[in-house]
Amino acid sequence: MRKLLILALLSFNASAQTCLDSVSETASAEQFVVNTDGTATHTESGLMWMRCSLGQTYSNESCIGEADELNWQQALDDAHGYTFAGLSGWRVPNLKELATLTERACVRPAINEIVFPDTLSDDYWTSTPSVTDASRAWVVAFFNSSNALKEKRLFVYTRLVRTVD
Repeated sequence: MRKLLILALLSFNASAQTCLDSVSETASAEQFVVNTDGTATHTESGLMWMRCSLGQTYSNESCIGEADELNWQQALDDAHGYTFAGLSGWRVPNLKELATLTERACVRPAINEIVFPDTLSDDYWTSTPSVTDASRAWVVAFFNSSNALKEKRLFVYTRLVRTVD
């Protein structure tokens, strides 16, 4: 019965995040040091993440503006030499790195909204190409924590990461 209720709620309110209390958190706020400059550092991996998607501006705990939809090569090119919060070394994360941000207890979006506000419930590029098809690369879907291969020519959202010095 509870699953039916959740599905009904999802169909009526597609824009609001839904989380299950019965599922353990996979990306709790306690796993991150949230910085005032629009970045968050994952304490286990030591990776620093942009709290907003590329194209958005971080302001007052929110991500403002429209996120950029880029093809895979544009995402890689935009990340190269990117400076944010006075820091360089930003890059498109690989599949394993980006998957660590997914909050499997939640959908729409499947991410911790305290740490990563205004994340779109959609696909985000990884730097990981397909090993069997040179025209495709992996994405992580923040709709439901899944991942899939997408054509590199398609326009998808991007969140950047850097290794902390």
